Amino acid sequence: MTTIATIADVTLRALLGRRRTILLLLLAGLPVLVGLLARLGGGRLDAAPILDALIVRLVLPLTALVFGTAALGSELDDGTAVYILLKPIRRWQIVIAKVGVAGLLSGALAVGSTLLTGVLAGGVGGTSLGTTFGVAVATGLAAFAYTALFVAASAITGRALVFGLIYVLVWEGALAGILEATKIVSIREATLGLASALAPKSSGIPTGLDPSQAVLLLGLILGGALFVASVRLAGYEVRGTE
Repeated sequence: MTTIATIADVTLRALLGRRRTILLLLLAGLPVLVGLLARLGGGRLDAAPILDALIVRLVLPLTALVFGTAALGSELDDGTAVYILLKPIRRWQIVIAKVGVAGLLSGALAVGSTLLTGVLAGGVGGTSLGTTFGVAVATGLAAFAYTALFVAASAITGRALVFGLIYVLVWEGALAGILEATKIVSIREATLGLASALAPKSSGIPTGLDPSQAVLLLGLILGGALFVASVRLAGYEVRGTE
């Protein structure tokens, strides 16, 4: 196996701990439960508000936060990361493996929850199905930006989880709704921008950022976080050899 694949395999097994997996599955299942209750009640709900409130604002950022901070931060906290850092492995390979696995797991939960919730809540009509597809694609892409940001945060500070909660709950949850300027550095707004661009015009999804701005922001956050995390890990190596 290649270096990245080997690290990814180890990271995957570490992240899929029983307690963490169960908790995140329950979180991802919450919107599905809402959709199921709507279906059992004999009615249909507008898929857009549910997907926005429960997937984009809740499931996606929180699953990415848990996986992103645990992918690297747990190893740095308990000291097991030293076994990787002492090997002649390029730091960017470690970071890419960590972000890749965390992003795939976060995206899988968010996308799966989106598809099941959209179909159950809104049925398989044209607008509802198009809305579900748009949100699914957008959340799948945004998952990598979120996890990259949180992996970088865990490489910088031992309080990455606190940083992530502040970013998700305060910056995106409160300030982005009050200060227009904060939206241009909000992954949530970028997610909504992509989702609204991919979904039908009558979907009802908040517009968020312009699609081109959304793609640019996600790319900048992903690339910048990979670079910062790689440089930070290189700093661990320098201190270890002094």
